[in-house]
Amino acid sequence: MIDIAWSNFTPWSALAGGVLVGLAAASFLLLNGRIAGISGILGGLLTPAAGDTGWRIAFLAGLIGSPALWMLVAQLPPIEIEAGYPSLIIAGLLVGIGTRYGSGCTSGHGVCGLSRFSPRSLVATLSFMFAGFVTVFVIRHLLGV
Repeated sequence: MIDIAWSNFTPWSALAGGVLVGLAAASFLLLNGRIAGISGILGGLLTPAAGDTGWRIAFLAGLIGSPALWMLVAQLPPIEIEAGYPSLIIAGLLVGIGTRYGSGCTSGHGVCGLSRFSPRSLVATLSFMFAGFVTVFVIRHLLGV
């Protein structure tokens, strides 16, 4: 289980984060003509096309390096993960399989697709949300984990 430190939560930091994600996704689409879907960007590295690797690596490097830049000016919020490695690995595999079948992940469909009024992204995002609600209900209320 991932524990959220609600004492560190502020609506302003959440709003600022959301605005930054939206600006980054819109800039990426306007400047590069591409959707900023993480699973698609990462999947493109696994089956590389000519001239298509550099921007993908730069995008992922920025994604991974951003917390390091943030730590130059402030502390990252504490994160506690109580799940064991087997659970994390299984969850990661299920998310990977789901994004493959859904032709994208929440960043691609939920952020970029919905902002473009894509019906396919609406269905995908609703499916993600419904599956998440059902999973939490089953695990917490039926299985008691």
